Amino acid sequence: MTGETHREAGPQGLASALVASGALSSDWLPSFTAVPRELFVPDRIWPGIADGTRQNPLVDRATDPEAWERAVYSDIPLTTQWDDGEHEGDGLGTTPTSSNSMPTMVVSMLRDLDVRPDDRVLEIGTGTGWNAGLLSHRVGDSNVVTVEYDPEVAKGARENLHRAGLAPTVIEGDGREGWAEGGRYSRIIATCSVLEIPPMWLEQAAPGAVIVAPLGTEYGGEQIVRLAVDEDRSRAVGRFTGGSGFMRIRQQRTERPPFDDYLRGVPWPADAEKSVTALSPWDTGEWFQQFVIGLGVPGAFWRAERYDNGAYTLWLYSRDKQSWASADYVRDRTEYEVYQSGPRKLWDEVEAAYRWWDDRGRPGYERFGLTATPHGQTAWLDSPENPVPQQN
Repeated sequence: MTGETHREAGPQGLASALVASGALSSDWLPSFTAVPRELFVPDRIWPGIADGTRQNPLVDRATDPEAWERAVYSDIPLTTQWDDGEHEGDGLGTTPTSSNSMPTMVVSMLRDLDVRPDDRVLEIGTGTGWNAGLLSHRVGDSNVVTVEYDPEVAKGARENLHRAGLAPTVIEGDGREGWAEGGRYSRIIATCSVLEIPPMWLEQAAPGAVIVAPLGTEYGGEQIVRLAVDEDRSRAVGRFTGGSGFMRIRQQRTERPPFDDYLRGVPWPADAEKSVTALSPWDTGEWFQQFVIGLGVPGAFWRAERYDNGAYTLWLYSRDKQSWASADYVRDRTEYEVYQSGPRKLWDEVEAAYRWWDDRGRPGYERFGLTATPHGQTAWLDSPENPVPQQN
């Protein structure tokens, strides 16, 4: 029933569905039951769907309490804030910026975290407070610190936690910095995605600590990574455990300049070189393919310009505004027009990253891993000795 409303609306119905799917383990069931989701959901929400591809209209508890309860006890994400709080009204905003996460994702990440009774836990991204509440019930209020950047979101989380009879330490601040006053943490979990594992998380981790976080690429795609911190705390190493679609931590959001910034006043195609490719732009567009490409093509992102009959142009841009490329997709073709401009041949880089993955049998997330140090991070395939090649 993942992603759907369970016929038996309510915490027991959702719990039963999550247990049946294997997402909710028996050791987390008491906390899931004792800390009901409804205490952490505001009256006005915008329900999503499981794969994150669509946002549904506003559901207001005051006007439709039954629809609100169905949404709360469905295995779907619930948007609770748009546009960093600037959005007003009942319609959809531009960008979701806070939410109550999809229950399957919540319990799956908590399972990855593998908390023990005496663990000290640092959470990054408090949101509505539900995840912090589940952790507090499991290991005790005094062992949980949660950091939220948005003061209004943090205020709402404190109120929700208080209503649930829970009192972890809620800190307003930059999640990248963690909270050093909490001492060494044996478990660190992020409920917002990051492009890079912040060095301060390693600094505040205890030897042997576990870090669970959604790791995205600037190009696109995102996966949950589970890292184990070395005994000397010089690095954290681990594998990816599955796909995700969290909101990016605010301090690691990337600029998306308009196309005119790349043309610099010269009509398209300016100085671009024309070529053709046998690789369909369509084949590079799935969420996991974007992730793999992003691992190998740093500092680049894409947009799509869509036309009639399913045709579109895939636009590629470098973050430094020096390079761009386009690849035109038309159905039933075997060759596709490409234009590239600037010191980086962005389509060539994307194609090389895709071919590298394809030549190795299209490995899934479980074969990829990450090594993070205070000085940077390296993605790898199968072992840290086999890093993902960088195409730029």
